[in-house]
Amino acid sequence: MSEPKARASAPERNGGGKPAEACARCLRDRPASLVVFDLEFTSWEGSLARNWSGDGEWREVVQIGAVRLDPAVGFAETGAFEVVARPRRNPRLSDYFIALTGLTQRRVDEEGRDFATAFAAFLAFAGPDDTLVSNGNDAEILAQNCDWAGIEFAAAHRFVDIRPKVSAILGGDDFATCELPARLGLETGLAAHDALGDARAAARVLIHFQSQGKLDLSELV
Repeated sequence: MSEPKARASAPERNGGGKPAEACARCLRDRPASLVVFDLEFTSWEGSLARNWSGDGEWREVVQIGAVRLDPAVGFAETGAFEVVARPRRNPRLSDYFIALTGLTQRRVDEEGRDFATAFAAFLAFAGPDDTLVSNGNDAEILAQNCDWAGIEFAAAHRFVDIRPKVSAILGGDDFATCELPARLGLETGLAAHDALGDARAAARVLIHFQSQGKLDLSELV
């Protein structure tokens, strides 16, 4: 069975869109949804294998991407979000990171917000009741960045790591988010290691699993 088609939507860049008051009222009035999100954070050649234990290696968030899946319309995509953040401890991006993600130093310098502002914009997109879903320990990385920024890790109770369920469905195999669609034979055309692209990839995989009766997304809302 093929996955349902998601309604296309342009991402809200850097939290742009409606005025804050109108946007907050809009969010209060709609039912809870799933927000599937992904992060890109500073990295260097070999940092994954070292678990970021090298000198000066901090997992600073550089990009947050997210899509909203609305249960009222079969968990189709009804909103998208992207924000770029400026790392403070390592403001110069590594060549490895730039090649991996396609995020350039110029874009981060020109568009990047401080992490606190970027995180607040992400939570504003999500709304007060949405479940925040990632394929991995993205919530842990957000919590670290909140600590470094001296702000509260707001909405901590609403974050869900879906990776254990995905791994169980795949027979114990563990894949990076950008690898999942290909593993399942799903053509997406999405850029890998782009936070919004990977969020969409994860969302399409979850919808695919639901269409096969392997996952009930309504249990997460």
